[in-house]
Amino acid sequence: MVATSTSPVDAPSVPHPSGAAILAAIKAAGVREVVAVPDIVTSDGLLWPVSRDPDFRLTRLCKEDEGVSICAAMSYNGTRAVLTMQQTGLMDSLNAIRAIGVDYEMPVVMLVGLQGKEPHLPPDQSSAYGVRIVQPVLRAMGISHSLIEAPGDEAHIPEAIDRAYKLSRPHIFLVGRAPEAS
Repeated sequence: MVATSTSPVDAPSVPHPSGAAILAAIKAAGVREVVAVPDIVTSDGLLWPVSRDPDFRLTRLCKEDEGVSICAAMSYNGTRAVLTMQQTGLMDSLNAIRAIGVDYEMPVVMLVGLQGKEPHLPPDQSSAYGVRIVQPVLRAMGISHSLIEAPGDEAHIPEAIDRAYKLSRPHIFLVGRAPEAS
């Protein structure tokens, strides 16, 4: 059963994660390559700061599944990369993620903005069907994933990225609230 969302006036105020803290955690994991399709959830707090940060190299894409291939290819020379996109692009790229990340066991790490998710609800209770189905689909595919929704959630980023590269498996960070630009 899907919970009904409250109106924006009735919705509780919730803290948003810090974009600067997320980027610091990504850097702590040794990532310097960001491959991106613009995403309204993460653009202000992550993508635009990445574009101005000399520690990152930003590769802009037209299609998300291209990013899956690019990130996997970078891993061959020991380069760590993160692919950013929206959940609609994730769903569109599932075959590439299945083949490259799961079947070929490549460490593709993704930051996926959950467009349309209510900030006060968990993804599986969202009124947005496209948000609600993301975690069950990832579980069915056996793809490791975690949520970034509040300050402090970024603390697990370096460990999850390290694990993805150590095990040579994909990991998806689901960003449920727009990170604050710092």
